Amino acid sequence: MIELKDILYKVTINAVVGSTSIKVNALDFDSRKITQDDLFVAIKGLVADGHKFIDVAIRNGAKSVVCEVLPKSFVEGVTYVEVDNSSKALAVMASNYYHNPSQNLRLVGVTGTNGKTTVASLLYQLFKKAGFKVGLLSTVKIMVDSTEYKATHTTPDSITINKYLNEMNSVGVEFCFMEVSSHGIHQHRTEGLHFEGGIFTNLSHDHLDYHKTFAEYRDVKKSFFDSLTHSSFVISNIDDKNGLVMLQNTKAKKYTYALKSYADYKAQILENQFGGLLLKINDSEVWTRLIGNFNAYNVLAIYATAELLGLEKVEILRLISDLESVSGRFQYIVSNEKITAIVDYAHTPDALKNVLETINSIRTKNEELITVVGCGGDRDKTKRPKMGHIASTLSTKVIFTSDNPRSEDPQVILDDIEKGVEPQNYKKVLTISDRKQAIKTACQMAQPNDIILIAGKGHETYQEIKGERFDFDDFKIVKQLLKQLQK
Repeated sequence: MIELKDILYKVTINAVVGSTSIKVNALDFDSRKITQDDLFVAIKGLVADGHKFIDVAIRNGAKSVVCEVLPKSFVEGVTYVEVDNSSKALAVMASNYYHNPSQNLRLVGVTGTNGKTTVASLLYQLFKKAGFKVGLLSTVKIMVDSTEYKATHTTPDSITINKYLNEMNSVGVEFCFMEVSSHGIHQHRTEGLHFEGGIFTNLSHDHLDYHKTFAEYRDVKKSFFDSLTHSSFVISNIDDKNGLVMLQNTKAKKYTYALKSYADYKAQILENQFGGLLLKINDSEVWTRLIGNFNAYNVLAIYATAELLGLEKVEILRLISDLESVSGRFQYIVSNEKITAIVDYAHTPDALKNVLETINSIRTKNEELITVVGCGGDRDKTKRPKMGHIASTLSTKVIFTSDNPRSEDPQVILDDIEKGVEPQNYKKVLTISDRKQAIKTACQMAQPNDIILIAGKGHETYQEIKGERFDFDDFKIVKQLLKQLQK
């Protein structure tokens, strides 16, 4: 048990009704999870307003409430704390409740449109191979050294973040690598955390269903770097036109990386094939099993981060050559018929373009490139025709299919995607709403040496239709279908 006044340390408070010297058992923003002597934080969310559930939380045992608007009447024995922003306050309180765990390890945040998962996961892998106890907070999974937990959000809520960081403290984790999403930043989930470093990968069209404009999306990302202190470092990709923008107002030490521009960390691609990449980083050559230009940027970010965190250059290069690709990120198999199937999470126009251009730069052009792709429902609709245009322009054949339609009609999504196809590409395009059938058709169309790209879902092991999640794993399905065709 911890006293309320200790949990409120560094929280900006407007008013208090009651005593802050009371004991708090736990804190939560979900009234259904509140038990005796808990602290309830009322948050105005996108779906529901937590202020409407203050009475429920008190009935369930809450003895303290943090809110943006004080209720009209008060319950005796309950302390009420008014703040300007409950989400911000929750993040600081969660950090205090778990004894500020981010200060007891070296935390690095990775943000950008594409590459967050790959960079964070590969850094986890590299430091683990170097013999350290390491933590990971990512879209794919949460790792507390060698113990794995399921991830539900790219950036979890602030209570969950601090809970896992605290667990990392208890097992002696030294480094933690964390994906930082624009949603997470905007909703103040990372407030109150101490980051030793921040990495900017790139910025392209995504999440405009949430942020409304690209400028807002960019500025939210930038605010993460603005919040870093003098004791931190920032590594920014300056081949991206927003790379220097991210560095403008940060107090942190600034470092840059690039393939095309002059930078602190520079890489050159010497070889690019399905077996991997041969890179020259500054003055040293390194072979990696990762594939494509976009992964050259990821490897460069990893190299720079590892060096800034104190690893020796020769050791970093050795470890990079031993790294394995991340689940659902350019993950591929080759069938007995020499058909290559690639599964990738590319779900933005820029990511899809990168993957297709990578495949086209490696293939001989004597084989077909068959792309299976869709777009998620209840998300940014403006990117759908762009995805359709890119897929139909850069592939020899395309099958448009369902991704996670969620509550939307799959046919409406497919119609939106098809709007991006130019007349000269109409004959390349098939539309099959059923994703498994679409993958099966691609496998049946493929001849020896052809390449199938299944894009959009990557590591996901489900498909979300009308509020229900069904088991669906692109990699498992294509592997199974290719095997069946061999018989």
